[in-house]
Amino acid sequence: MTLNRNLVVYAAFNGAMAVLVGAFAAHGAGPAVKTLLTTGAHYQLVHAVLAVACAIWGEKLAVIGGWLAATGGLVFCLALAFIALLSMKAMGAVAPIGGVLMIAGWLLLAFAALRKTSSNA
Repeated sequence: MTLNRNLVVYAAFNGAMAVLVGAFAAHGAGPAVKTLLTTGAHYQLVHAVLAVACAIWGEKLAVIGGWLAATGGLVFCLALAFIALLSMKAMGAVAPIGGVLMIAGWLLLAFAALRKTSSNA
């Protein structure tokens, strides 16, 4: 088991951004954008936590899954924020990319857990 420090740092910044976006949604955003910002922050925070777990595990496929999940959460959150705050409706085409990355991260984690290795055979 080897800690992937770079992934932990990336996930920590994602987590901090998610809290900032969520706080803005709760305290500074108008009703028209609150739901989009809250949704984006929620997904980003969940996937930041997933990335930390993958970084702690250290298994190669799990770490790759962590990078995909955290990047997907970031892309998804930013796409929703651009839609909400800048009225960039075209970012609606970008949000699913984040979703696919998040799904891929979870699937890689599952595959890593099920994969038979010499150490757990």
